[in-house]
Amino acid sequence: MTAFRQSVEAMIPALRRYARALARDTDIADDLVQDALVRALRSERLFLGGDVRSWLYTILTNLNKNRRRSLARRPPLMPLLDNNADASGTEAEGRDIERALSTLVEEQRSVLLLVMLEGMSYREVADIQGVPIGTVMSRLARARAHVRASIEGQRPALRRVK
Repeated sequence: MTAFRQSVEAMIPALRRYARALARDTDIADDLVQDALVRALRSERLFLGGDVRSWLYTILTNLNKNRRRSLARRPPLMPLLDNNADASGTEAEGRDIERALSTLVEEQRSVLLLVMLEGMSYREVADIQGVPIGTVMSRLARARAHVRASIEGQRPALRRVK
């Protein structure tokens, strides 16, 4: 097995973790990871060196963007609400965090997940997202503020634009 294939194989658990947090569905996440791995292995000859990790996250992020674009063209389904009143402790806190993450816009959620969950640097996230590093910092700050406000039960503040 080549060094490239070994490094791709070593990234599978991290890709699965990121995809599950991004898609919020294990089946969809597994499909995203499989598609990303297939594309990466088919395009091995196009990889010019550098960081395999960033390259794989870029492929996965782009696949998810394409998936969300195609879903936007379909009529929305109403989710079933989990209103378990007797839940408490970390289970309820986990649902609060999950609910707060689900209300974030896609760009903010993916930046938050890459930085906080995957421990990537702002530069790596900027390269993966294809945006300037200042945009990553701005999206991360807004995502953190939104999650914090959501968990504390506040409505996110709307900014006034002139």
